Amino acid sequence: VLHPFDTTTVTLVAIAILLSPKIGVFDWKTVEKLIPWGTIIVFAVGIALGTVLLDTGGAQWLSNRVFGAMGLENMPLLATIALLSLFNILIHLGFASATSLSSALIPIFIALTTTISLDANSVGFVLIQQFVISFGFLLPVSAPQNMLAYGTGAFSVKDFLKSGIALTVIGYLLILLFSATYWKWIGLL
Repeated sequence: VLHPFDTTTVTLVAIAILLSPKIGVFDWKTVEKLIPWGTIIVFAVGIALGTVLLDTGGAQWLSNRVFGAMGLENMPLLATIALLSLFNILIHLGFASATSLSSALIPIFIALTTTISLDANSVGFVLIQQFVISFGFLLPVSAPQNMLAYGTGAFSVKDFLKSGIALTVIGYLLILLFSATYWKWIGLL
């Protein structure tokens, strides 16, 4: 350990120095205009939501109510992965960031591993769902990098969907193939 300070403290001190009058490289008025505060707030809310869901037991409750009603505990593991992966792909249409979606869903998926009694396979199951959460290929609003690319005006939403549907279907099928074979062979599932 180099020092007793956490990363938040170090970051805030560095920002304070960078914004200090006569010392820093920026002034607050410039920074205020350049930083996308809405994006930062969305990330912060997503992370806070995930933390609260885990700490309060809300993730376990949501997992029991939403996924327990689907009868996932009686399904084969591959069918569960297929169903939840499809759920992830569809719900990603409403989130502009895989980070905020992860913050909201990963605690629920962690709780789900106890609901469907995955014990030894829980890490692999959650890891696979995290892979699927990163499938932000369908719409320009599915990921910040998509929004930047779309902002160039070089292509339309229809063009985005054409390539995005193909990438998503291929990715989904690869997730299922690896879940049925390779990840089983290496002990992830």
